Amino acid sequence: MATEVRQELTQLMNSSGSHKDLAAKYRQILEKAIQFTDADQLESLKAFVEAMVNENVSLVISRQLLTDFCTHLPNLPDATAKAVYHFTLEKIQPRVISFEEQVASIRQHLATIYEKEGDWRNAAQVLVGIPLETGQKQYNVDYKLDTYLKIARLYLEDDDPVQAEAYINRASLLQNESSNEQLQIHYKVCYARVLDFRRKFIEAAQRYNELSYKSIVHESERLEALKHALNCTILASAGQQRSRMLATLFKDERCQQLAAYGILEKMYLDRIIRGNQLQEFAAMLMPHQKATTADGSSILDRAVIEHNLLSASKLYNNITFEELGALLEIPPAKAEKIASQMITEGRMNGFIDQIDGIVHFETREPLPTWDKQIQSLCFQVNNLLEKIRQAAPEWAAQAMETQMTQ
Repeated sequence: MATEVRQELTQLMNSSGSHKDLAAKYRQILEKAIQFTDADQLESLKAFVEAMVNENVSLVISRQLLTDFCTHLPNLPDATAKAVYHFTLEKIQPRVISFEEQVASIRQHLATIYEKEGDWRNAAQVLVGIPLETGQKQYNVDYKLDTYLKIARLYLEDDDPVQAEAYINRASLLQNESSNEQLQIHYKVCYARVLDFRRKFIEAAQRYNELSYKSIVHESERLEALKHALNCTILASAGQQRSRMLATLFKDERCQQLAAYGILEKMYLDRIIRGNQLQEFAAMLMPHQKATTADGSSILDRAVIEHNLLSASKLYNNITFEELGALLEIPPAKAEKIASQMITEGRMNGFIDQIDGIVHFETREPLPTWDKQIQSLCFQVNNLLEKIRQAAPEWAAQAMETQMTQ
């Protein structure tokens, strides 16, 4: 059967006629080849590809027929389609500039097959082969944006956030030019995931939290985004940015239905968190969030230690390294190192006395504190007087007049 198809193609390539008639005859051969099964189908389709890339066939006909050819292949068994796609890309390479649109379509379909097989890296690399910026064909913004986002997502699935970030950065240059709201959401999700994988947890939390308010996103997915925002905030390094994000999430009533709300509450209220309280939360984390840091502790352990240290700074004026280590459930030397790093980075106020082995936390000056208390008291008195004036205007006017005449 395959031999018969090859002979028909050879005869047709050597015949003459109008483009319309020749295209119709080639299409009949293609449809016949598609009807075959197994090896005959594969060999017939390969013969058809060889005919289409032959320079004796008019480019007008071959482009049109290869476009038709691409529409049929997704309906074939994946193994056959995959073999035909690879064969086509190999044969078409010398004339790839002439068939850019068809090659892009083939690569999209081949990437879909790899994705179904869970072969994320090959799926991404197949899509990378589409010359979105360097080819002669001008692709529209939405197509390029969608393709870059697919590549970034596939690299994330393959646990390669570095490559994913490279392609999300390319997408960033295009997303403002697109008016497709669905693509905008996909971009925000992918960007948040890249930040998450790159351990830029506060930036990721902000992106996830923003997504949790998008009405175009399904309610269950909004709640999932909120969960990711909460998890990333808990894992973030202690500091002002994290404190602001904790406050934002704590005031969001939706967080109360999340499993990690108990940890959120303790962190927002500056309570010390013990290691045995983290087991349930640790089990909910994604694999990349369970990675270890340079000192051998997990990301979660490090975040909680920093939180506990910041909480301790609000409870104590000073504390010895030994006592601090016992409080944080870590060796004194490690407690000193983390405290020193947080003070140096401006995430905690204080200084270290290494001679006496004491961490001194910044104490509040009494005069500014008194000033704030007096200011608060005056404000409350003014509010009280205003309420009295509204409730009994005549009495208030009389009392004010009496006060002025004294």
